[in-house]
Amino acid sequence: MAQPAAEVPAKSLDFNEDGCSVRCRLYASNARSLRGLVIYCHGFAGHKETKAAQRMARALMAKKKDWGLLVFDWPCHGQDGRKKLSLSDCLQYLDIVVRKARALWQPEELLACATSFGAYCLLNYLVRYGCPFGRIALRCPAIDMYTLLTGTILTPQELEKLEKGKPAEAGFDRLIRITPEFLAELRENDLRRMDFLPWAEQILILHGTKDEIVPIGSVESFADEQLMEFEPVENADHRFQDPKIMDLAISRILKFYFE
Repeated sequence: MAQPAAEVPAKSLDFNEDGCSVRCRLYASNARSLRGLVIYCHGFAGHKETKAAQRMARALMAKKKDWGLLVFDWPCHGQDGRKKLSLSDCLQYLDIVVRKARALWQPEELLACATSFGAYCLLNYLVRYGCPFGRIALRCPAIDMYTLLTGTILTPQELEKLEKGKPAEAGFDRLIRITPEFLAELRENDLRRMDFLPWAEQILILHGTKDEIVPIGSVESFADEQLMEFEPVENADHRFQDPKIMDLAISRILKFYFE
């Protein structure tokens, strides 16, 4: 009989700065001393307790005992207290996490992993703030977040509210309040019009061949144009819900990070 997977040592902490309170969760065997750190960005309507981050932390620390993984709630997600979602706030949260992590642990290496909406935010962050990460792994990135939200996630009824200038709600684990202003931010910050060539060699994209949310073809085209490494993952859906497929993806990401 298979033994249950060992629990990953975890610690909750908040980063408070400029009126922001970023709720974080650190997975690390020794939270006082970290040689390296992976910052993990969850997807739309997700949260820092995501099982995917826990699974990745377990695999990371099996390979690198003196490393940790830090995941945080985006604005309006998980335990975050904000009521109005904006892309600018998301990028500010990520910047706070990066700076606080560097100051607290002074890791020799800082890497990143992001999924879906988290990947969209992370790529926007690179353009606005520069790249503090040695390597970046993106899983099923929502390259065209505006079209994804308006064409797939939001219902016709919620879209009608937005067209009338009213807020709407959308999400999975938690309903997120969407405003016309947020949609305008997504429309104005189209990743396909940005240049990521300076960081292309540092980025790996994994995308499921059966992704029902983000079309694989559009992401592959983006990767080709930006000269990023792209790998399709056979039979993976958007959330990589099959544990075996998720483990294969994590194994590939760790290989990209360290080999």
